[in-house]
Amino acid sequence: MGQALVIIDMQMLMQHRLDAARDHVNGDTPAKIALLTAQFRKEGGTIIHVRHGEPDPASAMYLGAPDQQVMPCAEALDGEPIFIKSTSSPFASTEMEKYLRDNGIGTLVVTGAVAGFCVNTTVRAGSDLGFEMIIVRDAVLGFDMLDEQLSARTIFDVTMAHLKSDFAVLLDTHEILEAR
Repeated sequence: MGQALVIIDMQMLMQHRLDAARDHVNGDTPAKIALLTAQFRKEGGTIIHVRHGEPDPASAMYLGAPDQQVMPCAEALDGEPIFIKSTSSPFASTEMEKYLRDNGIGTLVVTGAVAGFCVNTTVRAGSDLGFEMIIVRDAVLGFDMLDEQLSARTIFDVTMAHLKSDFAVLLDTHEILEAR
């Protein structure tokens, strides 16, 4: 079974949160994703781009809205699959599972945003569907939850602990690069 790098929701809303100095974990995620993407491309590996797009024109993530645009680290090259999801997990609202199965991909190396939300649900759903899930821990953004008075670090650490306990292997960028 093949392996694919999956980049989740690296869109300008995330960059704007970073630029605003919102409490976060792994602010260098864009640079780590750029390194991983370059290595996968160099080797002819599969890179899957997952983006969030809301159907509601009032949403910041409405298709074509400024916040919905892609960050430079996550721009797709011709031929790289792009899945636009309207749910937290692309398995629920796109044809990503079919693409993976049709292309013999059984292992997903997951990066992107946001740890406690779309990364979390994507990893859990992928695991439930029988995919081997690897999270690149230092290439996943995490943010605080102001309304709940939870820090980015707390949410990130608890999310990663849950995912590691039953759904995924956690590695850092250098471990992925050294293993390739």
